[in-house]
Amino acid sequence: MDMKKMMKQAQKMQMELARAQDEIKDMSFEATAGGGMVKAVALGDMSIASISIDKDAVDPDDTEMLGDMICAAVNEALRGVGELSASRINSVTGGMSIPGLM
Repeated sequence: MDMKKMMKQAQKMQMELARAQDEIKDMSFEATAGGGMVKAVALGDMSIASISIDKDAVDPDDTEMLGDMICAAVNEALRGVGELSASRINSVTGGMSIPGLM
């Protein structure tokens, strides 16, 4: 294979990966639990942007259930944004595993 052509392809992939990583930073994923009573939004950097709790979800006698709903919504939001990120990276790499990327 032509080395010059290979280097050009590597540079192109590097530019596309940088663009994908910028896009991932702007991604978000919203998930709910408890029939929408708890809502969590995760960002592409795997941080939580917000958690919304419906006032009807707050039962002072059952705080454990509220905690469970918060955990479920947060975990689902993180899982969702992780899948979006992986999908975006795979679209650039063609599914090729590149150490240190994700």
